Amino acid sequence: MKIFGRKAAADANRARAARQRDGQLSSSHRVTLDLYRAEVLAAMMAKSRASDSIETTDLLAGMYISNWERLSRYWANSKQEEVETLLQRICRISPQRWHSWIESYQASHGESVKPMWQRLRRSKNGRAGDNSPSLSTDMLSVLKQAERITPFHERSGATSTPILTTECVLLCILRNSGSEISRRLAATGIDEPKLERDVLLPRRAPLT
Repeated sequence: MKIFGRKAAADANRARAARQRDGQLSSSHRVTLDLYRAEVLAAMMAKSRASDSIETTDLLAGMYISNWERLSRYWANSKQEEVETLLQRICRISPQRWHSWIESYQASHGESVKPMWQRLRRSKNGRAGDNSPSLSTDMLSVLKQAERITPFHERSGATSTPILTTECVLLCILRNSGSEISRRLAATGIDEPKLERDVLLPRRAPLT
């Protein structure tokens, strides 16, 4: 099922700009299309728990659901079924909940991602017209680390804005020493050296 159109990349950038104006997102980085998809799903998962914050596990779940075919190359073929089961457990995903999220999402937004700023515009009293969850402290720490190590930047004059990829954020989740999610992710047998090479020595520019 294809729930994200190609125009989502442009929507992601405009949405991020609008949320920055509303003071809801940091202007310190941009994201690729793949990571944007994961962010949308992570926000859905946080809302499904009636949570005020998006946790690292929410984003990991979004990355797994939206891009497992690509990320699976960091695990041995013989372990992938075991890894999928473990990731579902870590991220608290059940088929019933996932189908419920998809049906709810499509009912509200149609078959492609609609600009998120339409849900985040300010109401007449000057407050944001949506109570979207914010990023948790742990999630912010992971993204800040990703900003420091990403090799991709958008340059405009003297300004250089980091561009974050799914792989870069996955590596930073894994490197988030001391966290339970990092320990459990490492225990899955993920090929950290290969992931690190792909992040720090990329062969091509990301799709933004």
